[in-house]
Amino acid sequence: MSLTPSHRPALAEEVTGQLRGMIQSGEWPLQEKIPAEPELMASLGVSRGTLREAIKALAHSGMLEVRRGDGTYVRATSEIFGAAQRMYKEHTQEHVVEVRVGLDTQAARLATKHATADDIAGMRALLQERNDAWLAADYPAWARADWDFHERVALASGNPLLHELYVSFGGVFHDDLLRQQRRSGFNGTPHEGHDELADAIEARDEAAAVASVYRNLDFAADWLTS
Repeated sequence: MSLTPSHRPALAEEVTGQLRGMIQSGEWPLQEKIPAEPELMASLGVSRGTLREAIKALAHSGMLEVRRGDGTYVRATSEIFGAAQRMYKEHTQEHVVEVRVGLDTQAARLATKHATADDIAGMRALLQERNDAWLAADYPAWARADWDFHERVALASGNPLLHELYVSFGGVFHDDLLRQQRRSGFNGTPHEGHDELADAIEARDEAAAVASVYRNLDFAADWLTS
């Protein structure tokens, strides 16, 4: 009796890629529920078993979350982001800041070499948005603009992998900012690591950019541990 090789794993991988593409394209937004199994089976032309294998693979990577009796939700736009979100929950805020030192300083170094005029203009606009939101006591908008500024620096590095790793900090960074904001005496618009950093990137001054990042993260570490 001879056995015929199964093509199911290859089909499941193909379907996994299709679902991943729907997430990465934004067709299925973050935090939203994906279509139900019958709809997906019909649109993809696959069996329930193959579809579930694909969903299981993306759930394992952290991109999807399966809720029994409710549905499946999008939790990340890439495997790196999904894995990072799970990993960060297992570590302290201090550990996250220590890792950010490496990413922020490298992003700053590279941005002094690769940032365009549009990048710098985008940073300046986000810093203005951040300051305006702080003065208006719109703290969610302030935290979002602050994070968007740091992400724009990472994007300006010209290294897409560094940018993707940096983006994975988004949820943790945003929560930490709002936690710090609630503490008495917190300054939400420090120049260190922000205006100073933008100035250094525009001047192509790598040493000044890195020094500014260190001052900002020392400030953040002090607030987390005090």
